[in-house]
Amino acid sequence: MEQEKRIRKLEPRDRSRIEQMVVSSGNFNDVEIETALELVDEAIEEGDASGYMFAVLEYGKTHPVLQGFACYGPTPLTEGVYDLYWIVVDPGAQKKGIGQYLLQYVEREVKKQGGRMLLIETSSQESYGATIRFYERNRYQLAARIKDFYRIGDDKLVFSKVLI
Repeated sequence: MEQEKRIRKLEPRDRSRIEQMVVSSGNFNDVEIETALELVDEAIEEGDASGYMFAVLEYGKTHPVLQGFACYGPTPLTEGVYDLYWIVVDPGAQKKGIGQYLLQYVEREVKKQGGRMLLIETSSQESYGATIRFYERNRYQLAARIKDFYRIGDDKLVFSKVLI
């Protein structure tokens, strides 16, 4: 199965597939979807200078299809801290280890770039329960909870993992 997964850099042709995945995940509202696509556009136009690094994962032997992506980058005004902005796996490709494979790739890349810590923000909504359990299974610790951050009853959760 490992040979069927391949991570590569973002290419302009990936934009529409990324949009499909973000929309079909069902977790993101219109503004969040628009934000994800703005980051894609910035990364395509400016490359690494945008501060947003993308890893796209193709899955399949004969005709690989983009099935997941991660967007991450250095946290401004810090030394060695990175944010994982997005990690999305196509709903039809979940439960195949793609999310974990992407997350481990990001962790290795952050370490290569001198990163010492990775932060992930997410919502406390019940619809994010599987996401929260995914981070916990991958040894991320809940570092902060900001009550009613996104809206009343929707807390911001910040997970962290020390990578060194």
